Amino acid sequence: MSRAVTAQSPEASSPPDLERRDRTERRKHTLRSLVVGSLHPRRRGPRRIADASLASTDLHDARWLAVALLILILSIADALLTLTLLNHGALEANPFMGALLQGDGHGFAAIKIALTGIGVVLLTLLVRVRAFGRLPVSVLLYGVLAAYAVLVGYEIWLLKDVVAIS
Repeated sequence: MSRAVTAQSPEASSPPDLERRDRTERRKHTLRSLVVGSLHPRRRGPRRIADASLASTDLHDARWLAVALLILILSIADALLTLTLLNHGALEANPFMGALLQGDGHGFAAIKIALTGIGVVLLTLLVRVRAFGRLPVSVLLYGVLAAYAVLVGYEIWLLKDVVAIS
């Protein structure tokens, strides 16, 4: 015995007054979607391991903003302290940045801070990814923060010695 399968039309399966979908097209409200999505993000991390890409996260933890801002503040302090030390007779140890010191130092500071900013943004975007397949990028971000803190502390120590000699 075979049973005949009859196709039902969509109208026959659900009465028109029980339609659950909203008639307004939500994709037309781009600005509203961006604002609501920013205030109420849905994805704080990837749902699947295969989804671990840049676009799989809507919101990063506030601590990464704090770490990024601290790195940028320390980078600015490093640039200012470096220029101050150079005015007191010190030499730039980094040959790449030393080449930028020709002139008044504004270009040096701007490029140094811009390069640091680009690096911090990229590391913040990749904070949930593992670098080299093993090391979480978040550890790299904390490492950069610690390195800048040590560097600025060292420059302050050098500046105290230079000012004491002068």
